[in-house]
Amino acid sequence: MDEASVTLKQQNEQLQREIESLRLRLQEAQNANLAKESFLSNMSHDIRTPMNAIVGMTALAKKHIDEKSRVSDALDKIEIASSHLLSLINDVLDMSRINSGRMTVVEELFSLGDLLHETLTIVRPQAEQRQHSFHFDAENIFAESLYGDALRLRQIYVNIINNAVKYTPERGEITLSVREEEADGRCVLVFLCRDNGIGMSEDFLQRIFDPFERVSSSTLSGVEGTGLGMSIVKKLIDAMAGTIAIESAPGRGTTVTIRIPLRYESVHLNTAPLESRRLLIIEADEALQTLYRRFLDEAGLSYTIVSSSSAAVSAITEADFRGEGYSCAILGRDVGRSNSIFELASYLHKAKSELTLVLVSDLDWGEIEYRANRSGISAFIPIPFFRKSLINGLAHALESSDTGTVSSAVPDLTGKRILLAEDNDINREIACEILSATKVSVDCAANGQEAVDLFLGSAVGTYDLILMDIQMPVMDGYAAVARIRGEAREDAQTIPIFAMTANAFAEDIARARAGGMNGHIAKPIDINLLMQTLRQAL
Repeated sequence: MDEASVTLKQQNEQLQREIESLRLRLQEAQNANLAKESFLSNMSHDIRTPMNAIVGMTALAKKHIDEKSRVSDALDKIEIASSHLLSLINDVLDMSRINSGRMTVVEELFSLGDLLHETLTIVRPQAEQRQHSFHFDAENIFAESLYGDALRLRQIYVNIINNAVKYTPERGEITLSVREEEADGRCVLVFLCRDNGIGMSEDFLQRIFDPFERVSSSTLSGVEGTGLGMSIVKKLIDAMAGTIAIESAPGRGTTVTIRIPLRYESVHLNTAPLESRRLLIIEADEALQTLYRRFLDEAGLSYTIVSSSSAAVSAITEADFRGEGYSCAILGRDVGRSNSIFELASYLHKAKSELTLVLVSDLDWGEIEYRANRSGISAFIPIPFFRKSLINGLAHALESSDTGTVSSAVPDLTGKRILLAEDNDINREIACEILSATKVSVDCAANGQEAVDLFLGSAVGTYDLILMDIQMPVMDGYAAVARIRGEAREDAQTIPIFAMTANAFAEDIARARAGGMNGHIAKPIDINLLMQTLRQAL
């Protein structure tokens, strides 16, 4: 074969490779377009479903405005549908930011106990609604204070657990576990979620992290979602230098294991306020009893554990008779019916008002705080608890009790003044109505320039706190805060300023802090979070 023939053959082979490469790229593009078309079709259905509920239930509520039970039921359904719609929108926006390269993760100190409690509080109601057996276990937790993006971690865990709940038939089993491993001076947080649901095929496992993919159409399976969740999860885990492994088979359930390396802070226990104090733990759950004994024995504290309300009353009576009274009673998760927790608390508070009452529970504190405070409970420690959260939580409760600083669900801010910058009339009305419950005085500004003018035109110390929207006409929130922080007057550097905005991504939170703000409250406003923020700041 002459040289010209060899060259021609090589050119033909190169051309064939290029044609094959183009064919594969065309096929990939066509597959991506099909996935996007399917996604848009599914999204049209999935967005219209909660929107139909919101519109329909609003009409029913207006029609039956004088029937309290009908209106209450309609509002409950509107709240559920709104929450679902918001989750769909968040998925789409998250994916958009990831694809544009604007998604970042932050590294801030957070409590592992708080992260897990918040996660379980979010996912447990849906699991209970489907009558799933829901188990949680935490082992080998040596680091409770970790540096990382708690918001993104919670997003990852909630997504994985919600998938397990959705794709497991009613009365299924879901097991969650968290453990820690130490490697190269870092804490590797290992999260595992196992279910006995419908499982996934090997073919789908190869595509599970592709955008817009779902196990099956929502119109067939009854399971709604964007098909973006697992793609977002994978990208977030990659951004945190972590790994995700999925084991699954049709009809045999799914196991997801996530490993995230994080920096951690050494545990510091504040045992001083607990020394020479006697603690009474009222808890029927044997596993939790074991945890109490382990942590309290390690701290060298004096305590008694009983498993019922009647045994608690007897123990308190006998201890008082011997002159060895208890300083603190810990009301555990399992002391009978949920109502009996508050009934017991009310009885103990009336019979022995100097006894500090602490609730240790997996309940949502925001939902029960008002009733708990009315019952005499002065502090809350979330489940799951670990060594630091238990010991320091009890110490803080006794310190607060000694000084008489007990918080309530809605803080009394009589005499305080807040500057609210909000350009939207409806949002301003909602915020003012929520704040009115605290008896605080509120001055409103319709944009950042008005907020700056009101602050600088007032005497030093007039305002105790500023709530600042971000996207406003004339001057945005970032510029307004920069102007305020840049002033030489005494209160410009010290006044607490919180972003209260629909800019709710992690990078928005980081930018707010970097711009001189003390914190961030996302819209739609979480009333419990706002009240907690006001309590802590004022």
